[in-house]
Parts: sequence; C-alpha cells; structure tokens
Amino acid sequence: MISIRTALIAASLSAAAIAPSAMAQTVASGHRDILLQTDHSWNGVPYTHYPTAQPELTMIRLTIPGHSALPWHKHPIPNAVYVLEGALTITDRESGKSHVYHAGEAFGESVDDVHHGQAGDTQTVLLITYAGTPGVPTSVPVKGQLPEY
Repeated sequence: MISIRTALIAASLSAAAIAPSAMAQTVASGHRDILLQTDHSWNGVPYTHYPTAQPELTMIRLTIPGHSALPWHKHPIPNAVYVLEGALTITDRESGKSHVYHAGEAFGESVDDVHHGQAGDTQTVLLITYAGTPGVPTSVPVKGQLPEY
C-alpha cells in the first residue's frame, strides 16, 4: 500500500513535470513609439556622417540642478537626448538660436556647434545616447569652460 506521503510526493512531481507547458507564454509583438528619427540636429544642421572606426554607444543620465546652466561645449559625435524630467533650454552660441524641450520630448544634439543647456525652475534630467567610437570624448568643453559633466 502506498503511504499518503508517497502519494503527495508523486502528485507534486507530476504537477512539476507538466507546469512549464501549462504556463506557456503568448508570443506577441511589442508596441513602439518612435521618440526621435531625424537627419539633422535641433538647430537645423544636417548630420553628414557617422565615425568610421569601431562603433561605441554611450548612454548617460545627466541631472542639471534647477536654475543652472551647463558650460559652453560641443559634441564631436551625433547624439540623441530624451528629457525625462523638467525642461531644458538649449542655446547655440554662434546664432543665439534657442529651443525649450520639456519632459517627454526628444531631440538630436548638434555636432561641432558650441552650445549649452539651461534648466528651468526645477532640476532637469536627461537621457543621452551617443554614437561614437572608442577614445573619442562625448563632450568637449570650450577653452576656459568647465566640462559639461
């Protein structure tokens, strides 16, 4: 005669053997929202080419305190910015052109154009993705300025 304990163990093992197939997941495509797709930067300057060396993607989260401006700087490589929190006013030094981006908006940064960003009344948090190559900096300060980060 089989003991109750043996029967419970057998039942548990049987349930474990069929559990993975009983919990099969549905295969489905995800939903995408294109946040940015552009061939030029926020100030209208077209992107001309990507670096030709080994690709290196860099993604940073940059927090700028409220009522603060970043130092003047430029980027030698293309990058895309998504505003996670707050607002950012970005200004081109040469033309004086500026634009305000709010939480939930994305934009393409300028390449080799001197600019800076300024937070509004609250801190601004950015998610920035750079398409560069090993050894090439993501941001270059203008002579006499502090680094951007």
